[in-house]
Amino acid sequence: MKAKTLSLKFAAGCMLAALWIPPLSHAESDAQKEARMNMVETQIEARGVESPVVLEAMRNAKRHLFIPPPRDREAYQDRPLPIGHGQTISQPYIVALMTELVQPKAEHKVLEIGAGSGYQAAVLAEIVDHVYTVEIVEPLSKWADERLKLAGYENVTVKHADGYHGWEEHAPFDAIVVTAATPHIPPPLIAQLKDGGRMIIPVGSRFRTQQLVLVEKDGDEVTTRNILPVRFVPFTRAEED
Repeated sequence: MKAKTLSLKFAAGCMLAALWIPPLSHAESDAQKEARMNMVETQIEARGVESPVVLEAMRNAKRHLFIPPPRDREAYQDRPLPIGHGQTISQPYIVALMTELVQPKAEHKVLEIGAGSGYQAAVLAEIVDHVYTVEIVEPLSKWADERLKLAGYENVTVKHADGYHGWEEHAPFDAIVVTAATPHIPPPLIAQLKDGGRMIIPVGSRFRTQQLVLVEKDGDEVTTRNILPVRFVPFTRAEED
C-alpha cells in the first residue's frame, strides 16, 4: 500500500512538472544584444536618424520581448512583423524616425495611440518622464501592459479604449505618437497637444498612399508637414463617427 501511495505521488509530481511553465524573463542572449546593436547601426543610423537619445533608446529597448514567439527570433530584422489580431509591430527604422520627429525630452509626458505590442511605448519610455498609451484591441492592450512590465518600464500606463478621443484626463501632452493610419487627424488629439508640442501620425486609407505627417502646434496655429510615404494598419474605431 505504501509503495502504491509513493507511486501515485510520483505520478502527480510528474504531471505538475509537465504543466509548469517557467516565468517570463527579460534576460537576453549575447546574440540578441549583438543583433540589436547591429540593427541600430545598419538600419537606423545609416538611414539618417541622428538624435543621441533616440539611438540610445533603440539600443536599450529589447524588441524581441514585444513579439510573440516564434517570430521573436526575427525581432531585429529590417521589417514589420505580425503580432496577431491583424496588427503589426513597425519596422525599427520607422519607430526610430517617428520618435526623433517628436523631439522627446526627459521631462516630457507623451501620448501614444495604438499600443500594439508595446514596443513604441518602450522606446519612448527610455527617454521621457511618462508615456500614456491607448489600445482598442483588448488582448493587445493586455499583452502590451504585460510586456512593458516584464521589460521593467514603470513609467508607462496602458489603457484599453478608442484612441480617437485621446486621453483627456492626462492632457495636455508634450508629444503624441499615432501608430495607425487615419483618414484625417483627429481633432481631440490636436486639442490635447500642448502649445509648442508635436504629433506624428500616418494619414491616409488602407487602399491609398499614406503619408507620415508631422503636426506642430503654436498657440491657435496648427501646421502640418508630410515626411514620407508609409504603410500602416488602419486606425480602428469602437464606433464610426
